[in-house]
Amino acid sequence: MSSSRTRIVRSVRLPEAVEARIAQEFDAPPPPQTPLDTAALFKLAAETQAEAMLVTHHAAIKGDAVAKIPASVRLVATVSVGLDHLDVKAIRARGIAVSNTPDVLTECNADLALLLILAAARRAAEFTALVRKGWGRDLAMDEMLGMRISGKTLGIVGMGRIGQAVARRARGFGMTVLYNNRRRLAPELEHGATWVENLEDMLPRCQIITLHLPGSDETDGMVDQAFLSRLPKGAIFVNAARGRLVNEDALIEALQSGQLAGAGLDVCRNEPHPDPRLLELPNLFMMPHVGSATVETRTEMGMLALDNVAAMAAGKPLVSPVEA
Repeated sequence: MSSSRTRIVRSVRLPEAVEARIAQEFDAPPPPQTPLDTAALFKLAAETQAEAMLVTHHAAIKGDAVAKIPASVRLVATVSVGLDHLDVKAIRARGIAVSNTPDVLTECNADLALLLILAAARRAAEFTALVRKGWGRDLAMDEMLGMRISGKTLGIVGMGRIGQAVARRARGFGMTVLYNNRRRLAPELEHGATWVENLEDMLPRCQIITLHLPGSDETDGMVDQAFLSRLPKGAIFVNAARGRLVNEDALIEALQSGQLAGAGLDVCRNEPHPDPRLLELPNLFMMPHVGSATVETRTEMGMLALDNVAAMAAGKPLVSPVEA
């Protein structure tokens, strides 16, 4: 590889336009055909004397792995907003910069949240299963009825960029929107939503609840039996944020008992191997953590990661740095 261009490695194959830019601007080995784990990525970085590593959750860098980052690496650029797979403080303590890809995922994640709301409310999983079995009969007027979301109250837990984008979309469906956040937002960021300071006070008012906050030790398992029991019976639950937010035993019980009419999930605790009990629930609509999975968004994510590499190489401030 030429020494005149910045040497990089990536843990996954990236969208076509991103790979084309890598070929044009950087020195890099061919894209991996299957995602690399941490050990394989480090081995490749050491062999190529890579100055930057583009990573995803497939190649977590936490615990003992931090000390094994090859000495040539100056930047860990995660092609994600979430940082669950990185020990940012420890990586930065080694003098290695960290960047992520915020903002570019906002709209697609909000779109997906609305998809999950509609799919859970209108029993999409059950109707799809019926059709795939051949359909074969007329449905009665009172059979397999769902929930009309217009006119309902949507509760948003976590009113960051994605939560705000969901609030904007919900207005188009004629929904009343409440939100719980650590603090009230400026009025121009609320998009007509109403702040409720205490989560316990908001839950009984929401026919639909959606999570949009990061996973942490503080929020781990926050959706438990007590949380779900405060919702009106027959509510809809949506999680397109982080699987660790949810106590899955409590969620399964609520879906089986009818406390929840349905749920829409894009995440779970043990990805990519969800609890088999979840997959048996007819009133669960689930997707495999694909909130950013559009050509446009994945391309923008990859390009932003490369913008950070280019900034590092030029001695300029990173475009989207992550601080410890």
